[in-house]
Amino acid sequence: MTQRDVDADEDDVPEWADRIKANVAGEVRRRRKEMGWSAQDLADQCEQLGHLIPRNVIANMESGRRANLPLVDVMVLAAALETYPVCLIFPVGYVERTQELPFQDLVPTWDALRRFTGEQEVPMHDAGLVPDFELHTSLVRTALAAIDEEERARFAARTAANRAQQEEAERKRTKYADEAISAKYSLRHLRRDIRDEGATPPDLPPVLGDVDPPEPDTDTTSEDRL
Repeated sequence: MTQRDVDADEDDVPEWADRIKANVAGEVRRRRKEMGWSAQDLADQCEQLGHLIPRNVIANMESGRRANLPLVDVMVLAAALETYPVCLIFPVGYVERTQELPFQDLVPTWDALRRFTGEQEVPMHDAGLVPDFELHTSLVRTALAAIDEEERARFAARTAANRAQQEEAERKRTKYADEAISAKYSLRHLRRDIRDEGATPPDLPPVLGDVDPPEPDTDTTSEDRL
């Protein structure tokens, strides 16, 4: 299903909300048929996920007769169809151009999706803590990779066939150990900054449990602390 551009002067130009609902309806129908499901199959899958969307509601949505489309329905339909909610709203490759907000011109659907997800920055828009969480994910990956490489180098040093190999392995072990420490240091400060914003930082894998400073022992008396 490829959406044609519509002359802005025509009386039958769909309203923004109708256009978005049509995007979702078309992509739900396309993916449902691609999976070989009936509307009842999709309704059953939604019910298994814990949110009932009756067959007739799905049929009315796909045919354009449904007046509204709650966000929770979009989320569950996406999960049932094994895709992402944003891919229902902005079906890249199946709808060429779409409308991001009321009274705006049509834009390439790919651009709309990237702005919706924050991948393409919009001047003056506040991304909240998304950049911090992205940096957190990157630092965690860096730390875990460095720890793994440090362990490999440690094993190589223990099993080295000669002194030269052992020294090279020790050099690598020290290098990766320093990288792990640097990433952990950055993580500790980033997590502190996130908490200072009144937010909760992401969970850490157990191997990085030493990143956060230990919680103060509230059961310790003042005499014990002295």
